[in-house]
Amino acid sequence: MVSISVKKASLPGWDLSDFYTGIQDPAIKRDIAKAEKAAESFAKAYDGKVAKLSGDQLAEAIRAYEKLEDVLGKLSSYAQLLYAEDMTNPAHAQFYQNIVETVTRISAVTLFFALAINKIADKALKDKLAASSKLSHDAPWLRDVRSYKPYQLKDEMEQLLLQKSVTGHAAWSRLFDETIAQMRFSIDKKQVGSAEALDMLSSRKPKEREQAAKVLGKEFGKQAHVFTLITNTLAKDKSIEDDLRGFKQPISSRNVSNQVEDEVVEALIETVKANYKTLSHRYYKLKAGWLGGKKLAYWDRNAPLPSGDDKTYGWPEAKQIVLESYTAFSPEIAKIGTTFFDKNWIDVPVRPGKSPGAFAHPTVPSVHPYLLLNFQGKTRDVMTLAHELGHGVHQVLSAKQGALMADTPLTLAETASVFGEQLVFQEILRREKKKDRRHTLIAGKVEDMLNTVVRQVAFCEFERRVHDARKQGELTTDEIGAIWMGVQKESLGPALTFGKEYSYYWTYIPHFIHSAFYVYAYAFGDCLVNALYAEYQKQAAAGKARSFEKKYIDMLKAGGTLHHKELLAPFGIDISQPSFWQQGLDIISGYIDELED
Repeated sequence: MVSISVKKASLPGWDLSDFYTGIQDPAIKRDIAKAEKAAESFAKAYDGKVAKLSGDQLAEAIRAYEKLEDVLGKLSSYAQLLYAEDMTNPAHAQFYQNIVETVTRISAVTLFFALAINKIADKALKDKLAASSKLSHDAPWLRDVRSYKPYQLKDEMEQLLLQKSVTGHAAWSRLFDETIAQMRFSIDKKQVGSAEALDMLSSRKPKEREQAAKVLGKEFGKQAHVFTLITNTLAKDKSIEDDLRGFKQPISSRNVSNQVEDEVVEALIETVKANYKTLSHRYYKLKAGWLGGKKLAYWDRNAPLPSGDDKTYGWPEAKQIVLESYTAFSPEIAKIGTTFFDKNWIDVPVRPGKSPGAFAHPTVPSVHPYLLLNFQGKTRDVMTLAHELGHGVHQVLSAKQGALMADTPLTLAETASVFGEQLVFQEILRREKKKDRRHTLIAGKVEDMLNTVVRQVAFCEFERRVHDARKQGELTTDEIGAIWMGVQKESLGPALTFGKEYSYYWTYIPHFIHSAFYVYAYAFGDCLVNALYAEYQKQAAAGKARSFEKKYIDMLKAGGTLHHKELLAPFGIDISQPSFWQQGLDIISGYIDELED
C-alpha cells in the first residue's frame, strides 16, 4: 500500500477564541473581578448559615455556587490549554501559574460551602431533599460531596491544604511537565521531542527502534534525579494527607473520587494480574516468534509485524474513517463529532514544547471540550483520534448536567472513548480484505488492549509498591527502578528482555505525577466496553441496534448523576461481580486464540 506522508503544516490547530482572544484580553480581568465579587457575596450570604437553609434556599445557594464554578473553570481551562500548546513558552507558563493561583485564592473563599454541607446531619439533609423539588435536582452532587464526609478535616486545615496546593502538588507537576517538554533526544542526527522519540519505538526499522529506545533511556536517566525527587515528594505529600484524612490505602482516595468501591477495583486488578500468563505472556511469546526469535527486546514490543505494511493515514482519511464509523453506529453522535473538526476544537500536529500524548479537556458547559493529539499518521493515531473524540462527544452530551454534575467518574469516563475505538477498529477491519493485513490489524488491536489493560494495571501496581515503600523512607532512583523492572517483568512475561536503561522508563509517565492511581481507569473502561460492545452486537443482530443506541446516549447524557450500578443496569451489566472482569479479559484472550490459529 502507498504510504501517505503527514505534513505538519497541513494539520489543523485548535481555536481557543471561544474562551478569550489572548492572554491580554480585557475579558480575563473582567471575569476574575466578577468571580472575586461573586465569591465575596456568596460567602457573605451563606457562610455559617448553610445548616439552617431550607431545601429551596440550599438549592438556590448551589445554583450561585455552580455559576461561580463555571467562571473559574473557564479561566482554568483556557490557561491549561494554552500551556499545553507549548509548555516551554515563558509567557504562557507565567499566565498559567498566575491563573492557578488566582483561582485557588478565590476558591478558598467558598471552600466553606462543601465543608458545611458535610456537617449537615443525614436526617436533616434527607428532610430538605424531601421538602424541595428544586434541591432533588442536586441530589447526585450532594451524594458525591458527602462521599468525602468521613475524610473531611477541620475547616482551617482544609483551607491550608487548598491554598498550599499551588506550591505543593501543582508546582511539582509543573516542574515535571516543563522538564519533559524541554528534553531533546538525538536520533539519526535529529533533535526530537519525547512524543516523536517514543513514536520511533513502533518504527519498521529495527535499528531505529533500538537506537530510539536506548537514547530515550539514556536521556531519562540523565534527568532521573529530578524525577526521583518529584516522585518522592509527591508520594510523601500524599501519604501525609491520606493519614490525616484516614484513607486505608494510597489508592482509596482515587476510588472515592471515582465513586467506586475499593473491592470492585481490587477485583479488577487481581483478575488482570491472574491473567498475565494467558494474555501478555502468551502474546509476546507469539510475537517473538513472528519476529524470528524466542525472545523479544523491549524496544520491539510495539514493533510492526513482518507481515504488515507501512500504511499510514493522512488527516482527511483518518477523519473520514472515524466519522463514518461513528455514523454507522449513531448519526447523532457523529453529528456532534463533526463539530470538533468543523469548528477547530482539535489541536493535531506534533510541535516542540507541546504536551505529549493526547487528551480531551471537558472545560466547562458554557464553552465546549477541546482535544489535543500528536498525530503522526499511524493506525494507532487513528485509534487515538477515535478515543479522544469519544471523550469529547461524551463531554458535550453530559454538559447539560451543569458545571457541578457534568463530569463523569474516571472509571466511566473511559467508556465512550474506548467504545469509539472499538467502532473504528471494526470499521478498519471491515474495509480490509487482505488476510495478512487483517492478521496485522487484529494483532495491533491485541497490543492496544494489552497496553490499555495489562500495562495500565501494571502501572497501578508500580504505583502501589512505590507509595507503600515510600512510607518507610525516601527512595533512591535505583530503588524505584528496581520496583519498575520487577513489575514490568511480571506483567510482560519471560519472552521480553530488558536493558539497564529501561529501568528509567517510569520517569516519563505523566499520570503518576498528575493523578495518582488514575491508570486503572483505562483497564476498567476497556473491560466494560468489551461487555457493552458484545451487548451491542447481540442487539444489532436482533434488529434492536437503535434501542441500544438510545440507551447508550442516555448513559452518556447522565454525566456524573448516576452511580455505576444505576448507569449500567439498562444493559444488564453489574461490575460488582468479579466474574464480570474475567468476561472482558476473555475477549482479549479470544483474539490471541485467533492469532495462534
